[in-house]
Amino acid sequence: MLHDDDMQGMNKDQARAWLAKEFEEMECVPSNPMGKILLLDMILNVAMHGGEERFEESGEWAKHYAIAIAAVLERPVIKVDVRNFVVG
Repeated sequence: MLHDDDMQGMNKDQARAWLAKEFEEMECVPSNPMGKILLLDMILNVAMHGGEERFEESGEWAKHYAIAIAAVLERPVIKVDVRNFVVG
């Protein structure tokens, strides 16, 4: 659960940059055969490669991920379903 105060430090461009950095550092692979990295690819692959443990710990990384997703999608409620590869 995020609050307005949590969102103060990250705008949409910063959120996309954070996701791109994590995507690259985790050596994620784009699903697009042309190599283009789509926003949803970044969201889902970073969650998948980040692992359940990081989310269960509810530490800084999980908080940054949640803030980045909320900022980049500009939506109040987001569900990331890694198993089915869906963001809703």
